[in-house]
Amino acid sequence: MPPTPVAPVPPPSETTRGILWAFVPFITLGYGTPVSFLYAAVKRKSWSLGATAAGYGVGTAGVVSLVGSDDPFFVAIGVLMAIMLWIAGTGHAFAVRKSVFPREVPRNRLNQHAIEVAKYRRTLREEARALATEDPALARELRIGRPDVPRTYDDGGLVDVNHAPPEILAALPGMKAEFVERIVRHREQQGGFVSAEEMAVDADIPPDVLPEMAEFTIFLR
Repeated sequence: MPPTPVAPVPPPSETTRGILWAFVPFITLGYGTPVSFLYAAVKRKSWSLGATAAGYGVGTAGVVSLVGSDDPFFVAIGVLMAIMLWIAGTGHAFAVRKSVFPREVPRNRLNQHAIEVAKYRRTLREEARALATEDPALARELRIGRPDVPRTYDDGGLVDVNHAPPEILAALPGMKAEFVERIVRHREQQGGFVSAEEMAVDADIPPDVLPEMAEFTIFLR
């Protein structure tokens, strides 16, 4: 009878690893603190954590030296320092744990956020188009569709085909260099377009790329 397959065990999360890491100074009575902070310094590429690891290393070396002394007075000081480093190292590790092991955002939440942003940008484009229809002069003043010039109004990523420079037109979805050339030539010779449909006819834009291109275009006169 074949063995029952065992589901793979997922790797521990950053939160779990962070808690385990923070307990290292505690379970090693403080002697593992320099190593744990050195690991954190390498992981985060942090000079400050590296300096902290060095500081704990010097303190630990001092404790070892004092505890190994033949003088009871120095031994007592060494024990006291060891206790202080133990408590300080443990508390410090838990204090910086979240910065060393930042909490991971679940991928489904990242995807949901991306969807919300895309929908919000679409709403901005719809609002900008409505404004341009109602008040074209204001739309030009707000520089709607002109990401190439300074402005403060967010139009959701619209491009004014009648005025935007070629490099901006080239960034439109489905746009090709030959399409840009035909659009610019038509603008120079016959003026701008009034709609995406007219642009498709006059600049010979393939119908299969027109819908995605039309989502981001606007035609101000």
